[in-house]
Amino acid sequence: MSGRDPFCQPRRIRRGAALTLVFTSVLVAGAATGALPQSQGKSAPEEVRSAGSAANHADVARAAEEAMADGTSPVQAAKRAVSRSGDRWGAVYSPGEYEEFEESLDGQYTGVGLWARSERDGRIEVTRVRAGSPAATAGIRPGDQLRSVDGEKTHGRPVTEVVSLLRGDATDAPAGTTVRLGLERGGRAWTETVRRAQLSTDSVTVRKLAGRVTVIKVDTFTKGSGRQVREAVRRTPPRAGIVLDLRGNSGGLVTEAVTAASAFLDGGLVATYDVDGEQRALHAESGGDTTRPLVALVDGGTMSAAELLTGAVQDRGRALVVGSRTFGKGSVQMPSRLPDGSVAELTVGHYRTPSGRGVDGRGITPDLETGEDALQRAGTVLRGLASSS
Repeated sequence: MSGRDPFCQPRRIRRGAALTLVFTSVLVAGAATGALPQSQGKSAPEEVRSAGSAANHADVARAAEEAMADGTSPVQAAKRAVSRSGDRWGAVYSPGEYEEFEESLDGQYTGVGLWARSERDGRIEVTRVRAGSPAATAGIRPGDQLRSVDGEKTHGRPVTEVVSLLRGDATDAPAGTTVRLGLERGGRAWTETVRRAQLSTDSVTVRKLAGRVTVIKVDTFTKGSGRQVREAVRRTPPRAGIVLDLRGNSGGLVTEAVTAASAFLDGGLVATYDVDGEQRALHAESGGDTTRPLVALVDGGTMSAAELLTGAVQDRGRALVVGSRTFGKGSVQMPSRLPDGSVAELTVGHYRTPSGRGVDGRGITPDLETGEDALQRAGTVLRGLASSS
């Protein structure tokens, strides 16, 4: 559901962190699916307007101030200003929504346990369902269309707003409250009532396959997930190859993605990005495992910070990438506090892979494109790499 400032602590923008850099993906209906912090796709790359982010933030803040003076909702006024700006990834959060969002990146959230994204035609599609969650118990599946939440139509709405409805942010709905979902699958529409729950993200899992293959699956980059990847690599048996499974990973904290990249790189460039035209860079820590055979497994649900990691290991010749083209979310959002305490996140730039490739609207093309047999093919490729090394 986004990546945070590589130079600041992930939570508490109000604790002295002047800026918080966000590579958003999509908020999970309870957790970050990209990030949100945040994501959705587009067929053509999005460019930062020459007016820059400062004017956009000023316009949104001004809209909130005028609404406060008129006695109307500053959050709704700010959302309208963001919508008028044409910023596809821009979002406005109430103080409570932003706190919930940041908690999800810390690995805890209240929700129903589904990940969602906005399709190009405005539909909201379920991309993943957490095992054992309320959504899974209700029989909701990836690919289902989410048509409404408690009677509120979702078509054309920003995915951040849909997630807020799912979580009940407007009413501070606690775990145990119910939410009514309008769903569609294969032309059949139905309504499902599910009960929200307090969930935790187990974002990194490890399993072993035949032929000395270890699969490290990263669902999203929440706090601590980069360290977990490095620990998983350290514990992988000698001579075993690794499949880094990033399928369905919607992003998360950029700092964690860089830490994960450091497990496979001995320092060096991970990505560059710009903020209002100022170029910056993200570097891996030294000491990573640079010799073990590595395959990165991706698909159309691989977004944002996960694409940043994929591009780094591909460009630097560290891994072969297997699967299908990634989502194409490579824009940078920056949050600012509005006069009423709400938070606006607006696009300020884009990131690029070490070779200078732009990801936004393009995605990353695998070295080997596969279909449903992607994991099997990845294992085959990995064994080939091991035998030739």
